[in-house]
Amino acid sequence: MNLSSENPASINTPRDPIGIGRKIVSWARIIVELAKVRVTLAVTASTAAGYVLFAERFTATMLLPMAGVFLLACGCSALNQIQEAKVDALMPRTRNRPIPSGRVDPCVAIFIAGILILLGFFLLSSVERHILTILLLAGIATVWYNVVYTYLKRITPFAVVIGALVGAIPPMIGWSSAGGEMTDPLILLVASFFFIWQIPHFWLLLLMRGREYEQAGFASPTKAFTQPQLFRITFMWILAAAAAGLLIAILAQMDISWKLAMFLCSIWLVFKALPFVNVDPSQAPSHLRLAFFQLILYALLIVTILCLQAVV
Repeated sequence: MNLSSENPASINTPRDPIGIGRKIVSWARIIVELAKVRVTLAVTASTAAGYVLFAERFTATMLLPMAGVFLLACGCSALNQIQEAKVDALMPRTRNRPIPSGRVDPCVAIFIAGILILLGFFLLSSVERHILTILLLAGIATVWYNVVYTYLKRITPFAVVIGALVGAIPPMIGWSSAGGEMTDPLILLVASFFFIWQIPHFWLLLLMRGREYEQAGFASPTKAFTQPQLFRITFMWILAAAAAGLLIAILAQMDISWKLAMFLCSIWLVFKALPFVNVDPSQAPSHLRLAFFQLILYALLIVTILCLQAVV
């Protein structure tokens, strides 16, 4: 080889740190989008709530099951995007996700999802208490979300009712990791609350994006019902979520002040949902968006009250 013929500038040229930094940031964004981090953080918070309800304090040991659930939920979300990449490409809301936009190869996405799921199970298997129960719950959540729910939402608009079971599992994992038994009435009440709450939460999202789901081939409720019917059904599910919160306040052992706070939160949610009984079609989109965020706030208030009364 004639070294004298080589470009001297190509020898010992340092790597471009700015370019490397941009690649790292780009990959970090892709992983965050695949993992749906905002959603999985909410799942992690419900795990923390389950832990605190039994332990009656905030401790460093709760970070292990929280991290395990977070990584597992991230992996399941990434796997779901792999499963639905073709239909995601058909909807304006999802066509810019990493896989349909071409920013990441599906094989690479499978690797990322697999690593996240394995890490999640590994961390959950490292919890000191009720390991078998926790792993069983985690396995059920994974299969239920990525197999049962993902399949059913293509064929029935009521798949959200079945898929909502996934929302009841994280607080149970938190409760078990703190040492609680699954037969305890309190955790069963809390898990039931999250199960019921998930249904209007998913339903509102479907209503806001109903036409997009129809175009992508999903069984959207907008195909099965008229708009007035959809809003009345949504109102009934919001009432059910409020009733679930009231049921916890009535049956759980807590001071009257905490019960009153939960009662007021539930009444507030019902009052805010009243426009759904006879909504003006021109105001439908704004009602849906407002109700969506009000429902999230309601769950946050109920969980906060439960955790505070347990700690205090």
